[in-house]
Amino acid sequence: MAPTNRSPFRRTLALMASAAILAHAGMNGVAYAQTAPQTTTPGVTTPAPATPETTAPAPTPPAAAAPEMTAPAPQQAAPIQAVVPNSGPASVADLAEGLLDAVVNISTSQNVKDDEGAGPAPRAPDGSPFQEFFNDFFNKQQGNKGGNHNVSSLGSGFVIDPAGYIVTNNHVIEGADDIEINFANGSKLKAKLIGTDTKTDLSVLKVEPKTPLKSVKFGDSSTMRIGDWVMAIGNPFGFGGSVTVGIISGRGRNINAGPYDNFIQTDAAINKGNSGGPLFNMKGEVIGINTAIISPSGGSIGIGFSVPSELASGVVDQLREYGETRRGWLGVRIQPVTDDIADSLGLDTAKGALVAGVIKGGPVDDGSIKAGDVILKFDGKTVSEMRDLPRVVAESTVGKEVDVVVLRDGKEQTVKVKLGRLEDSDQAATSDDAAPDGSQDDGVITPDPGENNDMDQPDTGDQAQPAPGTPDQHKGQVSPDAATPKNVLGLSLSLLSAETRKAFGIAESVDGVVVTEVTPGSASAEKGLKPGDVIVEVAQEFMKSPDAVAAKVRALKQEGRRNAQLMIASANGDLRFVAVPME
Repeated sequence: MAPTNRSPFRRTLALMASAAILAHAGMNGVAYAQTAPQTTTPGVTTPAPATPETTAPAPTPPAAAAPEMTAPAPQQAAPIQAVVPNSGPASVADLAEGLLDAVVNISTSQNVKDDEGAGPAPRAPDGSPFQEFFNDFFNKQQGNKGGNHNVSSLGSGFVIDPAGYIVTNNHVIEGADDIEINFANGSKLKAKLIGTDTKTDLSVLKVEPKTPLKSVKFGDSSTMRIGDWVMAIGNPFGFGGSVTVGIISGRGRNINAGPYDNFIQTDAAINKGNSGGPLFNMKGEVIGINTAIISPSGGSIGIGFSVPSELASGVVDQLREYGETRRGWLGVRIQPVTDDIADSLGLDTAKGALVAGVIKGGPVDDGSIKAGDVILKFDGKTVSEMRDLPRVVAESTVGKEVDVVVLRDGKEQTVKVKLGRLEDSDQAATSDDAAPDGSQDDGVITPDPGENNDMDQPDTGDQAQPAPGTPDQHKGQVSPDAATPKNVLGLSLSLLSAETRKAFGIAESVDGVVVTEVTPGSASAEKGLKPGDVIVEVAQEFMKSPDAVAAKVRALKQEGRRNAQLMIASANGDLRFVAVPME
C-alpha cells in the first residue's frame, strides 16, 4: 500500500520541480531585459554581488529559430542583492561632544527648620491598640522641633562666558543658602548669585575658575520653525550630562507661568532636573532654556517648555550688567479685543490691545495715547493680541522713543511715545487711575481679574441689585430726566447728580450717564453691567445725557454696526470697555 501512494507523490514533485525550473529560466530572461544601470539609494548601502568565475551568459538563440529547436541552456541566475539599512538618522554625537563640557549640574542646599511647614501630628483613635505607640513616637518628634536640617536639590545650567558666568532657572536656586556647580570633568566650584528675574524665571550665577571654561552662546530662537530638530542637555533625576533629541512642537506658548510667557514647546525628553539646562539648535547654539513640563507623573510625556533665547538673552545681559532687570513701561491699562469689541470698532478681526485707562504721571499721560485706543503696532512689532504688548514693551529700552500705531475714531494713527521704567511706576500705579490691585507686572497695567469676569459674565450676586430703596427713589426724585428714564440696550439710564452719586457711592471724578436698572436676561445683563455703573463713552464719544446714549445707539444701528462699544466706569472710577449687542 505504501509504494502505491509514494510513487504518484514523487512524480508530482518531479513535475512541479520541472515547471519551476522552466518558469525561473523565463523570468530570468525578462529580468535581464529590464535591468537598468544600478543606482545608489541615499542612506541605503547595497553590497556588491559576488562575481562567479563564469559571467558570460549562454548564447541566445536567433529570433528566427523554430519553436521545435532545443531550448538553450538556462542562463546564469542573477545573485540576490540584500538591502542593508543604514544605522539610523544622522548622529548628533559630534555635536553633543562639543557641548557637554559647557553644561553643568547645579546643587543647592537650604537650611530649613524641622517644624517649617509641618502640620499637626497624627493621632490614633481613643482606645486604639496603637494609641500608645503613636503618642510615644510623635511626642518625641514634637520634642525635637526647633532644630534645623539641610534640604538639597539638583538642577541644570550652562556656561555663557569662559570667565565663569552661568545661566539657570530662578526656581533652581531660589532660597538656596549654598550653590555648588558640578562640571563634566568632575570638578566643583562654589557659585554666587549675580541677579535673578522671577518674571521670566531666569538667574545668572558666577564662579571663579582657575582656567577659562568651555562656554556656549545664544542663537536666534525667532528663526526656529515648528519641526526643527533640537537637542536638550541636562541633569534629569540626578543623571548628569544626559542628552535627548526632539523637534520644536510649538511656539509662543502661554502656560500662565508669568506675564511674558512665550515658550518654545518641544518633545525632546525633559524631566525633573533638566530645569535651567539649554535647548540647542543643530548649530550648537542655545535657542531655549528648559523650564517647565506638563506631566501627571513628573516624567516626560513629550510636552516640555523652554524660555526662548530672543527673550532670555536680553534678560541675561541686564542681570550681568545691573544685577536686575530694567524694563520699559508704557503706563496704560489694557484689556483684550474680543470679537464683539472688534465689530463695534469696525475692525475686520479681533486684534491688538484695547487701552482701558491711562496712568496719571505715566509716559503717555500727555495725551499721546488715550483710553479707547487700540494699539496695533509697537516699535514696528505687530500686536496680534493683548498679551503681545506687555512683552514687547518690557523688552524695550527705558527712555527709548518708539512709534505706536493705534486705532482711534476708526482710523489708524501713529504716535510717538517715550518709555518710562517699570520699576519706577510703583507710585504712579497707586494713583486713582491704577488698577485696584496695583498690577504692574507686564510693563503696562492690566485690568483687575475681577473686572474681566464682569465683562464676560453677568453678576448674579448682591451687587447686581441697586442699593436698598434706590430704584424707586431714582424714578421720582433725582432729576427731571430721571422721572422718565431712558431705556437703552436693556438699561435704565439717568443723569448723574448729587443724589445718584450718594446712592451708588460714585466718586466725584466720574462723569457720564448712570445706570439705575438692568433688565434681567438682556444683553447688557449678560455682559455684566449693573446698577451704579456709569457710561462714559459710546463708540469713543463722550456721553452727557441718556438722550445722547439713545441717539448714538440709533446712529450705530443705521451704520450697520451689530455691537455698541461702551466705556464703563465703576463707582471708584476704574474703566473697562464692554461691547453690547444691539438687538
